[in-house]
Amino acid sequence: MRTIFFTFLFSVLYLGLSAQEQLVLKSNFLNQPDTVWVFIPENSGEEEDFPLLYLLHGWSGNYQQWNNIIDCQTYADQYGFIIVCPDGLYDSWYIDSPVETENKYEQFFMQDLVPAISKKFNVSSDEVFITGLSMGGHGALFLFEKYPAYFKSAGSLSGLLDLSDWGNHYGISRVFGLEESKNNEKLLAKYSVAGNLNQLKKADKKIIVSCGTEDPFYEINLIFSADCAKNNIDVQFIKSNGGHDGSYWKSAVVDHFRFFKQLTE
Repeated sequence: MRTIFFTFLFSVLYLGLSAQEQLVLKSNFLNQPDTVWVFIPENSGEEEDFPLLYLLHGWSGNYQQWNNIIDCQTYADQYGFIIVCPDGLYDSWYIDSPVETENKYEQFFMQDLVPAISKKFNVSSDEVFITGLSMGGHGALFLFEKYPAYFKSAGSLSGLLDLSDWGNHYGISRVFGLEESKNNEKLLAKYSVAGNLNQLKKADKKIIVSCGTEDPFYEINLIFSADCAKNNIDVQFIKSNGGHDGSYWKSAVVDHFRFFKQLTE
């Protein structure tokens, strides 16, 4: 293993002809550095551009969560994607908090992370995808709604896509400032993926949503997907046996890789 230090402390691990890199990014938008784990396809040429997939972790997780569920290097090699696993800082919800001035994850993502990845790696700029689990599923579709020009498609696994009944859970009250808000219903609708279907419709791109039938968020995903269909949003909804756990995500994420791969062909 060899380690190289750049402006934001790149640590580089070479495994044969494949590479994994950990980037530690300092940002004015966050109260702490963000660690990002990047997986580069095996035998990647210096001049070759690759599709890019952001994998977002769930509430209370970190940048290591996805690689603990699947072998991200194997998926990078098999599907030919550069895979980027950022750290959502336990419960950032991948948004700009309206009350916490040093919790602006959306701005960090678009203004710091995206340029860093584009500059350092050979990314096919018109083949950028994003998906995630639970909080990360919400974050993936929320960022896709806000920046459809950057992403080609997006997905969610077991995502909490409608926050309206969950204000007392998962740090939502603190991050979204519910105690300071005069209208929590309006605030949560503003930040919910389900509350911004008009933006998904304007994007006019395909998305994929998966959820296990034993998952506590299953009904939310079922209603969301039905509402997408009513609004002529091209959503592939996949339901199967499973709960809100790693065993389900390990199985279900395969459909997301296949879905995104087809969009590159």
